[in-house]
Amino acid sequence: MDQYAPYSDSRETCLVRGKSGIIYPGVRVENISYPLTITSIQAAVCSCLANGDTPESYSITNGSQRPELLSFWTATFSMEERASYGSEEPRFNPLISIESNIGGELTDLCSKAVTIHSGFPVSSLLKVADGYIPGANVEVEAWALGLCAERVSISRAIAAGYTEFESIHVHAPKSDFSSPCGACRQVLNEFMPTGVVEMHHGDGSLSKHITSHLLPHGFISEELTRKI
Repeated sequence: MDQYAPYSDSRETCLVRGKSGIIYPGVRVENISYPLTITSIQAAVCSCLANGDTPESYSITNGSQRPELLSFWTATFSMEERASYGSEEPRFNPLISIESNIGGELTDLCSKAVTIHSGFPVSSLLKVADGYIPGANVEVEAWALGLCAERVSISRAIAAGYTEFESIHVHAPKSDFSSPCGACRQVLNEFMPTGVVEMHHGDGSLSKHITSHLLPHGFISEELTRKI
C-alpha cells in the first residue's frame, strides 16, 4: 500500500475487517497543516463505515499508532486485534466507473454517510486516471476524528496507489450551496492545487472552482521548507 508521509517519513499502514468480511486498507496521509494528518487506522475505519460496513477487527501492518488514538478506535467499535489477514480475504476496491450520471451517483453515495451528530450527509467523487474514488462523510463520537467525504475519497485513493487527482465532485443535498469546509480545502490544496472542485448544489445547479482559489494565501509545503 502506498502512503503519503513526506514530512515525517513515518510508515504507517492498517487493515480493518468489516462484519461483511471485506478488508479495508488505510495508510497515513500527512498534511503540511499537521493536525489534518489522517492516521492509518482512522482512514481504514472511516473507509469501512463509508461503505455501509461495521469495523470488527484490525491489524497494524506497518509502523505504530498513538496509543490514545488507537484506544479510541478499538473501544468505540469493540475491534479485536489480529496479527494478520489471509491474502485470500476480499479487499475493498474503491475504484468505480461512471459513464455520465455523476449527479445520480453522488445522490446514492449520500445514503452511506454516517451523520450521528449533524444529520447532514455529504458525498464526493475524486477523479483519478482509471475512474472515480467515492467518499461519504463519517462522524464518530469524537467529532474531530471523523472525516469529511472529500478526505475519505483522498485517503482511499492514496491507499489504492493513486497520487494524481484531476478533479473532485462534492454534493451536500441539504445545503443550497455545496462547498468544502476549510479543513478539506487545505487537504485538497495539498494534492491538487490546480485541480477543479465541482460543487453540485442542493438546488440542482453546478459551479466549478480551482482548488487554490478556494484557499487564497494558503499554507504550502514550500513555506515550511524555506525556513529549515
